[in-house]
Amino acid sequence: MSEHNLDLVVVIMGGGGGTRFWPLSTKEMPKQFLDLFGDRTLLQKSFDRVSNLVPPERILVLTNAAFVSMVKEQLPDLPTNNIIGEPIRRDTAAAVSLAAVLCRVRFGNPVIATLTADHMIEPIALFQKTLLSAGRRAAEDNALYTFGIKPTYPATGYGYLERGMQIAVDDGIEHFQLLRFKEKPALETARRYVESGRFYWNSGMFVWTADAILKEIEIHLPNHARALSRAAALNQTPQWDHALQAAFESLQAVSIDFGVMEKARNICCVASGFSWSDVGGWLALKSYLPEDEAGNYYRGKAMPLDATDNVVFCEDSKETMVLIGVKDLVIVRAGSKTLITHKDRTEDLKKLVEAMGNK
Repeated sequence: MSEHNLDLVVVIMGGGGGTRFWPLSTKEMPKQFLDLFGDRTLLQKSFDRVSNLVPPERILVLTNAAFVSMVKEQLPDLPTNNIIGEPIRRDTAAAVSLAAVLCRVRFGNPVIATLTADHMIEPIALFQKTLLSAGRRAAEDNALYTFGIKPTYPATGYGYLERGMQIAVDDGIEHFQLLRFKEKPALETARRYVESGRFYWNSGMFVWTADAILKEIEIHLPNHARALSRAAALNQTPQWDHALQAAFESLQAVSIDFGVMEKARNICCVASGFSWSDVGGWLALKSYLPEDEAGNYYRGKAMPLDATDNVVFCEDSKETMVLIGVKDLVIVRAGSKTLITHKDRTEDLKKLVEAMGNK
């Protein structure tokens, strides 16, 4: 464990459903548990990114109750009590609030880094430096920190953060006050945001002290604070599962952005210089897969003839895929299922999978 003199706890949010990687991803095996790159799953990579900052006892994973055993299997170093299964889906405000009340019960008033289980971030050293810089300021100023990602194109699939005044530069890491959170914009608006240079993508990762975030939750989502504090008092007792189920049943489903962050005071962001991807679908893999001379990206053995600009993915990397005279396709083989789509239609996969019941 490195000596960074911060009373740090890391919370990894790993409960997402993920339909955009069908047929590899299913309801039973969502994106964070997939090995997309031939080495470690996205969840394991998230754990690896922080494993030299804190010992495993200070890493909590919040996930869906159905995935607890999968988390145990993929992260054997994590104490079983640190894998928290949410009994029903109630969006991110419930997960963040539960993590905060558990951290208060177990650790007092630590700095909590709330991270995601299904993103790709590189280089790790710069990510850690940015996290620790935000953590120190969060502890000193009781500020709620988020990571702002510099937009590389006018994305309509991300929320945006509008930055205000610069408040610090810490060894090259810039800190800004945040003026407001913006919901996912239409394309024209996204273009305007990117051109202005004042907006960041909202990464969905946060750093704050337990007390600072709980104070805001108590103001803006008082029922979340009450219900989950009651449940957290019974953590690691025989009544825990029942108490957690009852608490979650009483909560409205609301995101932490909408429920708290858009209304909270003293919100800041660190401008993140690391590269970040939420690996939102098959096309996002292009940055991580090998490419041939014809612009085909693939995992497995691809044999192209007059085939260009395709993404080919075989779950079994020994499989061979033969492509003749096709371009701009995404082709995926997983188990007994095959996906073939034009790359401009990959977003429609979500609709189709929902219609099939995500089988």
